[in-house]
Amino acid sequence: MKYRTQRSSMLLAATAFAAIGFLAFAPGCASTDDGSSDGEQGTAETTEEQALAEKSLAPQEANTSESDPEPLASVDESALDEAAVAAATPEQKKAIQWMKNHLGSTGWEHYCEKAVENAYGTSGVWASAKQHWQNATVHNNRNAPYGAFVYWNISQWGHVGISDGNGGFYSTGIGGKIGHKTSLGYFGSYVGWSTGTRPRR
Repeated sequence: MKYRTQRSSMLLAATAFAAIGFLAFAPGCASTDDGSSDGEQGTAETTEEQALAEKSLAPQEANTSESDPEPLASVDESALDEAAVAAATPEQKKAIQWMKNHLGSTGWEHYCEKAVENAYGTSGVWASAKQHWQNATVHNNRNAPYGAFVYWNISQWGHVGISDGNGGFYSTGIGGKIGHKTSLGYFGSYVGWSTGTRPRR
């Protein structure tokens, strides 16, 4: 009986230790400060255990308002407000082009902040989307201009994408990839937007 109790206690302790380890390393939707500008390697070295932890603990970025997934590469450029695109800065245009160039990529999954920072030519500024919006001037409406950062409070890390200036956005977490959606309501708990510019402290 004593042996059984000790064995149960050891198993319980080992399980708790493993769970704490998984919580510490599950990235969720965040940024990594590895100095790289290409997120393709961001998840390449993930171990099998970390992958399982990510799957079970990462925020569920579910489609909350659309029943049929939109094809990833079908962005209707003619629908964009030409004046809004013309008024965008070169930096904002480059950020949108970066997102378009990476449509379908899985290399930034669970690293939304890193993806938008890479789109703006930097990396490692903010640890998460939530930290990004907490340090920005956020407008609590859906009139996000072309190239603006758009935020959702869908997990402890939050989520961020880049506005297409027409009510839609580009981000990670769309079918497990970088994608484009035509409505900011695709994710729940929309927070607002901040001006699209290279993130800096």
